[in-house]
Amino acid sequence: MRFAKPLERGRLVRRYKRFLADIVSDDGEALCIHCPNTGSMLNCMSEGARVWFQRSDDPRRKLPGTWELVETPQGRLACVNTARANPLVEEALLDGRIGELAGFTALRREVAYGVENSRVDFCLDYAGMPAYVEVKSVTLGFDDTAVAAFPDAVTARGARHLRELAALARTGVRAVQLYCVNISGVEAVRPAQEIDPVYAAALRDAAAAGVEVLAYAVELSTQELRLSRPLPVLL
Repeated sequence: MRFAKPLERGRLVRRYKRFLADIVSDDGEALCIHCPNTGSMLNCMSEGARVWFQRSDDPRRKLPGTWELVETPQGRLACVNTARANPLVEEALLDGRIGELAGFTALRREVAYGVENSRVDFCLDYAGMPAYVEVKSVTLGFDDTAVAAFPDAVTARGARHLRELAALARTGVRAVQLYCVNISGVEAVRPAQEIDPVYAAALRDAAAAGVEVLAYAVELSTQELRLSRPLPVLL
């Protein structure tokens, strides 16, 4: 997935009100841009961090650009735009780059399912039965390890999705939790027990119920993003 326009570089001043970020571009321009991330962005919003953003020419937009990438305190590159995860996964699915999910005959998005009023990111049709695939974007890394973690904040919605997937798996329907690892320098993923123990327990319960737990690394650059290789998930 190539960025539609060249990314511009700057420094982060602050992120606030969840969806706003003040930055100063490398040209010295002070801007308020859109922050497309509802999480805590722990490890991804240090004051003065190097950031990359995509400027918009749409006169209807209130903000002049969107924050895409950041350099973390560990020197890693992370994609903070969570809206990129699903298109990245879809592109890889259609290209056959996710071996565990190859061979489907149709792909449907945002399909309603479960008993808690949920929508799954992808429903893949196979000859035997469909597979329900939930995608999560991972950006939380640490100083002393190449193991990333999810989530970066308490997520009741994430735990609900795991319960829904587990319920499917118990009835024999294929259910998959796929982590899109949008941070460089990572070799494995784990649940962030120290941040959300309820989510961590739900993930272990889902795996025990038969939910397939997958993780794929993303190759990140300021020109493009590409889902590339599987990573182990440490439950």
